[in-house]
Amino acid sequence: MVAEVATAYLVLAADQERLKLAHDTLASQRDSYRLTLRSYELGASSGLERAQAQTTVDAARADVAGFSAQVAQDLNALTLIVGAPIPDELLPQGTPDLLTVFTDLPAGVPSQVLQQRPDVLQAERTLQAAQADIGAARAAFFPSISLTGSFGKASADLGSLFGSNALTWSFLPTISLPIFDAGLRRANLEVSEAMRDIAVAGYEKAIQTAFREVADALAARSTLNDQLEARQSLVDATVLSQRLSNALYRNGVSSYLELLDAQRSLYSAQQGLISVRLALLSNRVTVYRVLGGGWRDAALAGERVPGSSPSSLPAR
Repeated sequence: MVAEVATAYLVLAADQERLKLAHDTLASQRDSYRLTLRSYELGASSGLERAQAQTTVDAARADVAGFSAQVAQDLNALTLIVGAPIPDELLPQGTPDLLTVFTDLPAGVPSQVLQQRPDVLQAERTLQAAQADIGAARAAFFPSISLTGSFGKASADLGSLFGSNALTWSFLPTISLPIFDAGLRRANLEVSEAMRDIAVAGYEKAIQTAFREVADALAARSTLNDQLEARQSLVDATVLSQRLSNALYRNGVSSYLELLDAQRSLYSAQQGLISVRLALLSNRVTVYRVLGGGWRDAALAGERVPGSSPSSLPAR
């Protein structure tokens, strides 16, 4: 539930930012259109340039309408998940301010935090119903490693769990422990044995799924910061290009088509930056979810802890 609320909140923030960008672009395109229209009336520009200017205004208007509808839908979705109207002061104001909300994910987060995941707990309860010794099962099937290395990235131990083939689980129990009791009542019944085998397989699958999801989330996390830096650099460069193209056009050195290309490139780069910010923030929520939440206390104590509050979402 925490992850769903956070994800819906972030999507709303990103679409609000896209809507603001569309509004700003529309205002800029309208100013440009007025100048082009005036130039056309004075005979200094062609009908083609006037038509091109009109298309940019109409495209921006369409984006404003589309993002306005999307923001309204996002707000409805968030309200549905929360179950109550959300005060205006609690609504997001765009994604840049959210980049510092999340706390750092430290190195050395122990794999034991995954024992609090609901799917792992469910598998353990199924084993208990089959008269299994949960402590022995954990010792046999649960790798005890650090999930994170430096800068909160995936540790080498976590990467090695899947071997050279990322789809292959390479961890095998290094010890042999009886995870079931002597079967005083039903051990000789075939149905009991089958149910126990199913329970063990389900438990092993739950563990493998937990480690795989953590590995995937941390793998994506390691590249998103680089993507964000690259996207920001691209936006800075296209801003400069658009300014230069605008100056050259106003001085009659270049055509309106060159200015139009620069404007489109800038708009596309800004939209891409918003998308990467959303992906980065969503990944931090994903890391929180796949770790089962509450990783702080578990990292300190090295043991399973109860679920935590939303304030413990991990981040960078």
